[in-house]
This record gives sequence, C-alpha cells and structure tokens, in this order.
Amino acid sequence: MHLNLSVTRSGRGEPLLLLHGMGSSRRDFAPLLPALSAAFEVVALDLPGSGRSAHLEQRPTVAAITDAVEATLDAEGLGRVHVLGNSLGARVALELARRCRARSVVAIAPSGLNALPERAYQGTGMAVARVAFRSVGPLIKPLSRSALGRTALLTALKGRPWQATPDEALAARDGFSDARDYWRTLLWALLLDVPRGMDQIDCPVTLVQGAADLVASGQTMRYLPLVPGSRFRPLLAGGHSPLSDRPGTIVRLVHQTAARSTDAAPVRLATAA
Repeated sequence: MHLNLSVTRSGRGEPLLLLHGMGSSRRDFAPLLPALSAAFEVVALDLPGSGRSAHLEQRPTVAAITDAVEATLDAEGLGRVHVLGNSLGARVALELARRCRARSVVAIAPSGLNALPERAYQGTGMAVARVAFRSVGPLIKPLSRSALGRTALLTALKGRPWQATPDEALAARDGFSDARDYWRTLLWALLLDVPRGMDQIDCPVTLVQGAADLVASGQTMRYLPLVPGSRFRPLLAGGHSPLSDRPGTIVRLVHQTAARSTDAAPVRLATAA
C-alpha cells in the first residue's frame, strides 16, 4: 500500500506537478504560483516526511519516494504531467520521466550525480542545517517576516535571499526543523542514490543550475549526456533553490519546455474511489 501525499491544486490548464527539494516543502514554490496557475493546473505536493505528508515506513529511496508520488497522481486522477522539480524533487522528476509519467521536465539542480567528496560535503551541510534549524525553530516564523531575517535563514539556499518570501522561510522550517525521518531520507535518497536508466527518458527535459549554488553546483551538467535531447540553462545569481532569485526565468523555462512536448492533451485517469 502506497502513501498518498498532501496535495494542493490551483489554476486551470494542463497539469503541472511541483516537487520541492529536501529541506523544504511545497511552500517553497510560492513566488511562482500566481504565474504558473494562470497557465497550468498546478499540483503542488509535500514529499514524504515534509510539510503535511507522513513519512514512508519503508526505506525512503528515490524509487520509494517516486512510488508515493505516482500513487498520489493516480489518486488525483492524473496521468502524464509536466513537472518542475528542485534538488531531490528534480531527481524524482527525472525518475517520473523515466517511468513515462512526465510530459516535460524542468529539473533545477537535480541530485544524484555528485562525486564522493561532493556527497560528503553535501551530507555535512544538510546535517548542519538540520541541527541549526531545529535549534532556532521557534524563531523562524518571526524571522521570516523581515528581509533581514529571511537573509539570515536562507543565505545558503538562495542567491538573493532578501528577495525570498515568508513562505520560503517557512518551507525551510518544514523541511529542516520539522521534517520526519530526516536522517534516513538524507542517507537513502541523497547520499546513496545512483541514477539509472536516464537514457529511457523520452520527454523534453531542461536542466537548470544556479550560478550561485553553494550546495551542489557540479552535478546538473552531468545529466546532459545521459538524458536524450536534454538542454542546459544556467541561472545567473541563482542559488540552489532559486525560485525567488529568478522567478520570471523559471516560469519561461517551464512554458518553453512544455511547448516542446509532443502530447496533444493531458492524459487523465479515472479518479480513485
């Protein structure tokens, strides 16, 4: 039995699935929602253990997380969807594409292809972030109300943290301070993950990397020769989670990538009883 994840839906049009990274929640996409909802039916969910979604009982590998996302799409009556993912969410987006559940993918800083020293660096940073956010948990909400407070909280994740919204700071609280099963997810979904079968992807893919990414700057381009027909786009002044750093550019990339899809219309499944 698969876990159904917490979902919100807004807007009208072809379905667009939003997948956040580890250390975050669906609130991280707040800067993009108005523009995306004007053109797509936006399906934003919390990955297992983050936000309002329960954690997985089995090992939280990328495959298991993707199973939960697929089960949620089935429950929502959705077949193939456009996907915008960040970090771990971008890695899951590529796995959805490998399973033929994606019509197009914009993958921002997808995890999975970092070398061993890079994995050690990223794992250490994620461990420090977990401890730091839990230690200041009660202060995160008041800090989120000011640009200075958001800058202090999000400097490692954003290229322009002062531009971040309060929701993005609260998303970091959801994903770092309040996340369930954090350590197992860090181990199985990030540190031990090795992508396979990327050559099976047959939908348009745009790989995006923030030029000011302090978390994982080297691995995005490594997907380029592995994913057939994929394209690469750097984001100037973009951090690891650049959703408020360059919102207009990201929205344009979603439109451009979706326009390359050969699907004439979204495929919908019967909603589960």
